[in-house]
Amino acid sequence: MVAEDVRLTARVTGVVQGVGFRYWTARKADELLLKGTVRNLFDGSVELVAEGPSADVDRMLAWLDSPDAPGRVADIESAVTEATGEFKGFNIVG
Repeated sequence: MVAEDVRLTARVTGVVQGVGFRYWTARKADELLLKGTVRNLFDGSVELVAEGPSADVDRMLAWLDSPDAPGRVADIESAVTEATGEFKGFNIVG
């Protein structure tokens, strides 16, 4: 963890389950060297937690809100806070 690292916590709604959303989100996180997790939630949304440099976290958020993200994103609720450094890599969970 670097002092400038931040943590993005996002809940993505829309058509985001059953379309490879978690897989492609994990690949994008790997590309950006982010650490964290992505998981399906019971309500049909997807939760993303990603830590890394602020600029790369911003790139991830921009990608989620772009036509390049799989499925059909209707809304993104997000918060950026201080990174905890708890993750070793990026994983699909749940």
